[in-house]
Amino acid sequence: MSEPAPAARTARRLARAVDPYVAALLGTVLFATVLPATGAGAVAADTAADLAIGLLFFLYGARLSTREALHGLRQWKLHLLTGAGTFVLFPLLGLAAGGLVPFLLSDRLYTGLLFLCVVPSTVQSSIALTSTARGNVPAAICAGTYSSLFGMAATPLLAAWLIGSALSFSAAGLLSIATHLLLPFLAGQVLRRWLGGLLTRHRKPLGLLDRCSILLVVYTAFSKGMEQGIWHQITPVRLLALLLLAAGLLATALVTTSLAARRLGFCRADRITIVFCGSNKSLATGLPMAAVLFGGAAGLVILPLMLYHQLQLMVCAVVAARWAREPEDIPATPEPSLRVGPRTVEGEPSA
Repeated sequence: MSEPAPAARTARRLARAVDPYVAALLGTVLFATVLPATGAGAVAADTAADLAIGLLFFLYGARLSTREALHGLRQWKLHLLTGAGTFVLFPLLGLAAGGLVPFLLSDRLYTGLLFLCVVPSTVQSSIALTSTARGNVPAAICAGTYSSLFGMAATPLLAAWLIGSALSFSAAGLLSIATHLLLPFLAGQVLRRWLGGLLTRHRKPLGLLDRCSILLVVYTAFSKGMEQGIWHQITPVRLLALLLLAAGLLATALVTTSLAARRLGFCRADRITIVFCGSNKSLATGLPMAAVLFGGAAGLVILPLMLYHQLQLMVCAVVAARWAREPEDIPATPEPSLRVGPRTVEGEPSA
């Protein structure tokens, strides 16, 4: 049998590199560009997207184990460092990128970049990467959980501070955040006692429901963006600049968190957890938040987050595989009372 041509091999490598869920997101953007929701369809899509956002955060609350979250407080230094990477380092890098406006980035793209910088860390992808690299998986679960919880308050507040005029942070805006995000999450926590087992048994179909809900949010956001002519606001040069800037953010976050963890004396397993949890950003949490915070202007704003998410999956998967082949130095402190299983913690694609 003859070997495949170089072009075919390259196509296969690219197909493996692109996460299927991100490919579905890009397909949704294309579909919204060709057939955006208009008229009564737009009203129905808006209503369905609002319900989907509430469902997403309800499921997040119902999946979160309060016992596990409290148990992880013992490693507060690790969580403090990962939180500093997510909510301090990234916003500072975003502010530093302001000098690229308007030469390489438009105001709207820069708004999206700043929003990317205040989104909380991912949960499921960080766990998968940490596990692959033989890091401290229980700590990764807790770090992602704390980031998501803290982000429900920190992300809107940091966005209002950094972005300012692009957000209408009125009493109505705060009520919208509470209605769409906080109340469903709290309801899920209250009902977790009765729903936890059911959600665990049906984690695969519920994970699919999570992803479909996010696709609906993306479709609605870009449908509204088509009315505003978003694709006339971005040139190929600016899109390339945005991609390179997202790559620079990721590289800086990986290097900075790694050096900081090493300088502070963390063991190898904890360093792995800090690097992945401190450099990854949550698509599953960020997209619904953008829809609530920016409303009809969310279309172009979520583009930096989508690009960054694909980059973090590809780059961190390579890094995790490389670290998995390295010898361990000091084993992580075991966490005997914290059960870690193959359950889905957050509705987003694993790396």
